[in-house]
Amino acid sequence: MEEILKSIEVLNGTILNSIDVQGLALDSRKVKNGYLFFAYKGLKTDGHEYIASAVNNGASIIVLDNPDFLDQHECSYVLVKDARRTVSKIASAFYDNPSGKLTVTGITGTNGKTTVASLLSDVFTDLGFKCGLISTIRIKYQDKEIPAQLTTPDPLSLQEVFHEMYEAGVTHVFMEVSSHAIEQGRTSNIDFDLAVFTNLSRDHLDYHETFAEYLKAKQGLFDGMKASAHVLTNIDDRNGMIMVQNSKANIHTYALKRPADFKGKVISNELTGLHLSFEEKEVYLKLVGYFNGYNALAVYAAGVLLGQDPEDILRALSNHDSAEGRMDIVRNPESGITGIVDYAHTPDALQKVLETLVVTKNKNARIITVLGCGGNRDKGKRPQMASIAGKFSGTVILTSDNPRDEDPEVILDEMFEGVIEEKRNIVFRITNRKEAIKMACNLARRGDVILVAGKGHENYQEIKGQRFPFNDKKILSAFMH
Repeated sequence: MEEILKSIEVLNGTILNSIDVQGLALDSRKVKNGYLFFAYKGLKTDGHEYIASAVNNGASIIVLDNPDFLDQHECSYVLVKDARRTVSKIASAFYDNPSGKLTVTGITGTNGKTTVASLLSDVFTDLGFKCGLISTIRIKYQDKEIPAQLTTPDPLSLQEVFHEMYEAGVTHVFMEVSSHAIEQGRTSNIDFDLAVFTNLSRDHLDYHETFAEYLKAKQGLFDGMKASAHVLTNIDDRNGMIMVQNSKANIHTYALKRPADFKGKVISNELTGLHLSFEEKEVYLKLVGYFNGYNALAVYAAGVLLGQDPEDILRALSNHDSAEGRMDIVRNPESGITGIVDYAHTPDALQKVLETLVVTKNKNARIITVLGCGGNRDKGKRPQMASIAGKFSGTVILTSDNPRDEDPEVILDEMFEGVIEEKRNIVFRITNRKEAIKMACNLARRGDVILVAGKGHENYQEIKGQRFPFNDKKILSAFMH
């Protein structure tokens, strides 16, 4: 225990005996005999209120930051300034700094994180490495796969997963890094070897409140990089260099539109895939959309920075599709209708997907967009997204996404406010998402493209605290065939 406590600043406390910590827990229900329990105030609950439960379950030591709860039970207490931010330090020490024994790449940005992380894991697996993936969709290593609950897990789970990956023989880990995770200190004790910035646009302002605070949170990943590490940034994004301006690491750039350390070019962009040139090496990929040119270039550049041969990277990259729920295509050759499921849940992501469809669809084909916005999230983007859908689509069907605790009709009202007057005649409202997808399929004619946006890989719909089974791709496919 003494070795573990060396990693944190202790303000006060009572250590009853020499303690051999058997495990760590954030949830009092998971505490066992000899466990250390972290108590701090979260967004919805206060962990201090569960100290008694943790002690009853066998906790031998409590790390907390509210002195009012000191010494209320027969166990050891450690008072710190911020218990939330000590979790990653203590967990890293408990598991013997597992990320330091791995080659860890973190990917952050508003859009593209899942695609870049997933493709890097696929490519490096093809190159013969044992890889770990931590993404919005899943945590995966060897034959083990766990559905993800958060884009970036809590700090205790992260260190435990790194430990398990190392024990399983994994050498390379590719992970998404969310702004919430950076701001809350979940990733502060991860020994990153490479960090990648994809792009930045409006998102999560329900949490960060301002775009400046959102940018600052993302920037924290690069500010904390060690001097021997590498950072890779997209300088076609106006915030690309701002993101890395305070980083001590070795800075590398990539771009499609301007000179960069890693320069790419989109030669052709079709619904069948991309024809690209990276550093004068041509490659055909199964990915769809100009924006995926950036994702692919980030994967290529990251692979080179991690010491791999450029030709080998391109060969491996050409074998793979995009991540699940990202420009995920459903085709019906008989009807000639193409369906696309995409996770686009920000204005920028939606516009990029629709711009791709405009330039890749047949000349006379219509775009039918099914779109919703999540409840209890940034309300400001709702009218923006409906406006974008109206601008690029022939027909728009506004529907529920994950309404959570909000009234879905109110969400649709706020979305509809963004549709300009001359476009309102092409906009329908169907609250039931399944019925909205069905209507889109009924309206579609030969050659048309149906975009179902917002939920992507998600296999549920969250309503009033419950998650009900729902899969956009399965439902779209059923109605199309």
